[in-house]
Amino acid sequence: MCPYIILSLLLSVVDSFFTTVDPKSEICFFDSAKSGTKMTLTFEVSEGGFLDIDVSIFGPEGKTVYTGNRESSGKYAFSAYMDGEYKYCFSNSMSKVTSKVIMFSMDIGDGSAKEDMGADSIDKDHDKLAEQLTELRSRLVGVKHDQEYMEVRDRTHSMINNSTNNRVVWWAFFEALVLLAMSLGQIYYLKRFFEVRRVV
Repeated sequence: MCPYIILSLLLSVVDSFFTTVDPKSEICFFDSAKSGTKMTLTFEVSEGGFLDIDVSIFGPEGKTVYTGNRESSGKYAFSAYMDGEYKYCFSNSMSKVTSKVIMFSMDIGDGSAKEDMGADSIDKDHDKLAEQLTELRSRLVGVKHDQEYMEVRDRTHSMINNSTNNRVVWWAFFEALVLLAMSLGQIYYLKRFFEVRRVV
């Protein structure tokens, strides 16, 4: 029985999703949780405008759990205060023309894992092992989120670097054209200045 517990703890998957929020709109997602379950919302705006978004989390009866305005990235953890569906929304209402691309994930812990493991455990060693595996799982999920965050940041910085590089190249090309035009103008002016004019 213990190998199945270990395998289920290590293989639980937390996926990150990408979504596009159009201008003047809001998009919401729902997840069910039991009271006492730890929930963690991680998000990052990867494209669009000033890379900012409004974030809201609501409880089952509509109570506001968290609200953030014009955030570019964040991680918000809380414990579910009652059983039910929790709603988290991303709003792009401040933008009039720019869509935003967001990477986000909602990690929902297993609130009943300790009770089940305690009932199935034969002795304290198994309890300790189960606790260590739960901690290992949460740390692995944290590492996965950090890697995804770094990947999005890398992509964002790469886009900024490419944009800056293109501007520098075009500016250098423009400067070269201006320098060439000024050189040709000076040659023409000096040639006319030293030209000998004969009166017939």
